[in-house]
Amino acid sequence: MRALSPSSIRPPLARYSHGIAVPAGHRLVITAGQLGIAPDERIPADSEAQADLCFANIAAILAEDGMTLANVVRLSVYVTAREHMEGYRRSRDRQFPGTPPATTLIMVAGLVRPEFVIEIEAIAAAP
Repeated sequence: MRALSPSSIRPPLARYSHGIAVPAGHRLVITAGQLGIAPDERIPADSEAQADLCFANIAAILAEDGMTLANVVRLSVYVTAREHMEGYRRSRDRQFPGTPPATTLIMVAGLVRPEFVIEIEAIAAAP
């Protein structure tokens, strides 16, 4: 995969790639939106811990097809308030220390239950 950051457009506002080129012949895994809920139904109160659980869930889904978070090329992230963005970013930066995926961060009025403050969808690619 190759990050695409044309010099003719403004650099990203945060730590993400404008685009990711996926070579021909790669397979894709597309996840449903993952919420910050543990297998024991625990839902952390803070956005960073919820994001950590979202990424752990995504990693488990990818592992079913022999992929890891390193294969993620695209994220769609939904947060319910601006104050939750920083916790998400800290979690994301731990998960993606190298080239960050192409990402869209979307502010929403709410998620499926009021205790959820973040939801993350991912697209991953591998040969």
